[in-house]
Amino acid sequence: MTEDADATAASRRRTVGLVAGLFVLSTAAGAYEIAPASVLPLVRESLDVGPTAAGWLVSVMYATAVTASVPVGIALDRYSVRRAIGIAAVALLVAGAWGWFAAVAGAYWWLVASRVLGGFSYVVFWNAGANLVGQAVDADVRATAVGVFTASAPLGFAVGQFGSPLIADPFGWEAVLPAYAAIAVVGVGIFLVSTRGGAFAIETANPDREQIAALFTNAGAWTLYGLCFLAFSLYLFLNSWLPSYLTEEIGVSLAIGGLLTALFPAVGVVARTSGGLVSDKLFDGQRRPVAILSFVLALPAVVGFVAVTRVGFIVALVVVAGFGVQLAIGLLYSYVVEVVSAAVRTTALSMLTSVGMTGAFLAPIVGGEIIARAGYNTAFLVAGAVALAGVALAWRAPEVR
Repeated sequence: MTEDADATAASRRRTVGLVAGLFVLSTAAGAYEIAPASVLPLVRESLDVGPTAAGWLVSVMYATAVTASVPVGIALDRYSVRRAIGIAAVALLVAGAWGWFAAVAGAYWWLVASRVLGGFSYVVFWNAGANLVGQAVDADVRATAVGVFTASAPLGFAVGQFGSPLIADPFGWEAVLPAYAAIAVVGVGIFLVSTRGGAFAIETANPDREQIAALFTNAGAWTLYGLCFLAFSLYLFLNSWLPSYLTEEIGVSLAIGGLLTALFPAVGVVARTSGGLVSDKLFDGQRRPVAILSFVLALPAVVGFVAVTRVGFIVALVVVAGFGVQLAIGLLYSYVVEVVSAAVRTTALSMLTSVGMTGAFLAPIVGGEIIARAGYNTAFLVAGAVALAGVALAWRAPEVR
């Protein structure tokens, strides 16, 4: 009994280490991803570029995710996942150092290229992490564990948004790039120690062409991809345009507007964890009710910005919208692997990421065009229509237990 207890305790420690290592890696990559956003005035001044060029330093990460996610997923289903994560960690460190040198030298296009390399690392951490965390735990807590892992993304955004001005003040904005990339050293160390000696069966199956073809024609999976597209569209639209709305329409200062907007991703740390927990415990492992609930919560909150002008009520709308939108995001990464064959799990996750990031990439651009042509109220009504489409699509999602 003692030996069994010791083995169980050791297995639990390895599981915690695996999840923690991947969580830290994803947080580091997320902070690196969003880092330039909160210091864009400094970026524009030092590089002598306009707002569009400066914005591309963030947007290029999403463009990389859209194009690289599926090829990365197929590779992760065929080759050593442990080795891929190690390589991606080194790539993120190189991207951070390369970006620092390019930024100091004022070499804009080299800086963009370094961000593409960093985006590749993020895709590996995100797709491999969601798959490995789901494999490392029992099925009855899978959605909870994957939800905890996906909370690394909003945490990374919060770290990047909050920490970048603090780092930039004494060291220059260029220092934020290697600073966040360096956190990956901690994460990859924890991960490699926890998985040494084949501690986990983290090498995935080698899918054949028929299995990959079946994935691309899986109607249930495509329903979830659509939900991911809609959720990320809402997430990035609100993240991108709430600060301007609060400043231009409500009249709060830029600092207060940024603080209120920061609540939106910050709520995601709770929401993304809660999605899996609610599914596993409250709905006995059913996923569809949580997907429906997510968009049902988001719909009135998003449309509410049209009618509400008092700051106190706006804070409530930001919190509800942030919780509702992100409740589904955390769940979908455990949901999708349950409707596809085991051999193509990472590929399915990668397709989910690619479609979701397409929404994240397009939403700020489309939202800005609607605002320019018809104003903020119309943009929020269109966002409400997106949430309504999410409710309708979630009703058609496949049910699993």
